Amino acid sequence: MTPADLSRTVLHAVRRAVDEDALRAPVPARVRVERTRPGGSGDYACAVALQLAGPAALPALEVAAILRERVAAEPGVGRVEITGPGFLSFTLDAPAAGDRAVLDAVREQGLAYGHGDALREEILQFHHAREVRAAVTAHAVRRLVVAQGARVRVSCEEASDPDWARLGVTVDAHGTPPVPLTGVRPVPAGVTAGELLERLGPDAARWGLLRPAGHDRAALGPELLVQGEANPLFRVRYAHARARALTRGAALLGFTAGHAPYAGPVPDSESHAGTAPGAGHAQHTPGAGHTPYGEGSLPYDGAARPLLDLIADHPGVLLAAARHRAPDRVARQLEAVAHAFFDFHDSCPPLPAGDEKPSAAHRARLALAEAAGTVLAGGLSLLGIRAPEHL
Repeated sequence: MTPADLSRTVLHAVRRAVDEDALRAPVPARVRVERTRPGGSGDYACAVALQLAGPAALPALEVAAILRERVAAEPGVGRVEITGPGFLSFTLDAPAAGDRAVLDAVREQGLAYGHGDALREEILQFHHAREVRAAVTAHAVRRLVVAQGARVRVSCEEASDPDWARLGVTVDAHGTPPVPLTGVRPVPAGVTAGELLERLGPDAARWGLLRPAGHDRAALGPELLVQGEANPLFRVRYAHARARALTRGAALLGFTAGHAPYAGPVPDSESHAGTAPGAGHAQHTPGAGHTPYGEGSLPYDGAARPLLDLIADHPGVLLAAARHRAPDRVARQLEAVAHAFFDFHDSCPPLPAGDEKPSAAHRARLALAEAAGTVLAGGLSLLGIRAPEHL
């Protein structure tokens, strides 16, 4: 169960409680669930009971109890607890199955993973000045909200700068609108599109304009072109290129990505293959012939957890970025995914080393690496930045 699935499950429980007259309150448009903070209980938490307590004229703890009994029986939910003044804390059932569901969703949806229809009822009109950062930001915001189902029109105060087209920017109309529209007003870049293109090229220019929050000044220096880890754009694109290289490498070795639902004993050749540190297994095995990862689990160690969580949270990040008109949120998400990808890659190599033969562990690790690459490519696409296969 993904966070989006859990949100829908809780919302369905609210609707059921209202329909059954157990709760007299308006049904919210959506329910927000968040990962439990360190030291908290369960995997996720939500404050919907506190939100509904006032309209329902009931104590929050009573509202939470009403919802708990309706959520607890849902598939994928292992345990529901009430904590504090009325928070609902959820422990999901079969985490490995949830991980596989996330990876399946990425594989099936491809670059559209995280897109949705939450904004399908919205018709939006954005207006910006004849300034390169405003134009690029408005274009990125358009892509984000369209990916969530909205219909959008963008206008500019004056005729577009011809160089904007080289940055991928399109504008629907020009001039002063007859009615006030939603303004897109980041801190101006202080340079023209032509100057940026000459110094940085389109991809680095767009990243430099979009990575800072709109109220912060954009850093548009030569550091955006550095081919090294100190440059976040390079690190994000290098992580994507590395993920694609792993797929090509696996093909040369004769295997592809896949899940590893170990249902029986794992031969020693699979659980201890190779001599490279961390190769062929991700957890210490209690003994020969023992199933090292558990029924239906995946062969990762703790280094994979942050990457799996970031991929699972990606749809929520894209929706929040669209709602807040904040492409910088997507850029920060991609940086986090790239960082987690390299940590995972170094700890759990997706390709066999030396004389080691490809195993189920390698296939499962490759599936996670490919999912990370897809998330990175999709996020860069929403920002209007290319994701090359080779760097």
